[in-house]
Amino acid sequence: MSGHSKWATIKHKKAATDAKRGKAFTRLIKEISIAARSGGDPDGNPRLRSAILAAKNVSMPSDNIKKAIMRGTGELEGGQIEEVMFEGYGPGGAAVLVNVATDNRNRTVSEIRHAFGKNGGNMGAEGSVAWMFVRRSQIFVPGDKATEDQLMNIVLDAGAEDLRSDGERWEILSPPEAGEAVLKALEANHIPSEDASIAMIPKNLIKLEGKNASGMLRLNEVLEEHEDVQSVYSNFDIDESELEAME
Repeated sequence: MSGHSKWATIKHKKAATDAKRGKAFTRLIKEISIAARSGGDPDGNPRLRSAILAAKNVSMPSDNIKKAIMRGTGELEGGQIEEVMFEGYGPGGAAVLVNVATDNRNRTVSEIRHAFGKNGGNMGAEGSVAWMFVRRSQIFVPGDKATEDQLMNIVLDAGAEDLRSDGERWEILSPPEAGEAVLKALEANHIPSEDASIAMIPKNLIKLEGKNASGMLRLNEVLEEHEDVQSVYSNFDIDESELEAME
């Protein structure tokens, strides 16, 4: 079992806050609509199925989910949303990927560039940091719902590559094409998943301390707060003691 990035833990805590404020709804509605462009039937569309699962996990009403799917398939009118990945560096040289869904690319580019510059980072060209990450199916399972041995036997047989723990949740990583099989294997064994998506996982982590650590957390928060940002990925790692001191 390999190590676990503090970024994933921070992301999880942020998601809980977003759910309370309703911000998660906005992001998930965009994700459902984008996913539904490839087909409105979740049984034949793994990305849509994952988005619906995430929406249900934050108690999104079924009617909202249905309308988002219909906008994606063109059954309902809605603004054209473009999905874009921006790349850059944060304080201390941490690599950052920012996935956005926007109806005004020029505006969003300008605002994301400003967010990087104002918070000790800089936006890079396409391909500048993406090579430091790999696309993986990422599934989270509550830590008290299964043991390591149980999960290892189930998910590895289904095609998973790695199993990690942050003390609260299990993180299951698989090749993108195996994500659906892993989800079905969990369901067949009555093990609930909290979240499932295709994520950009860093190949290696860079440890940050002091001002670089606090600056990277600030940049991460500013980017996450932007209305067009769907997700932020980074390869930073921060010691638990330093995180506790900052909190």
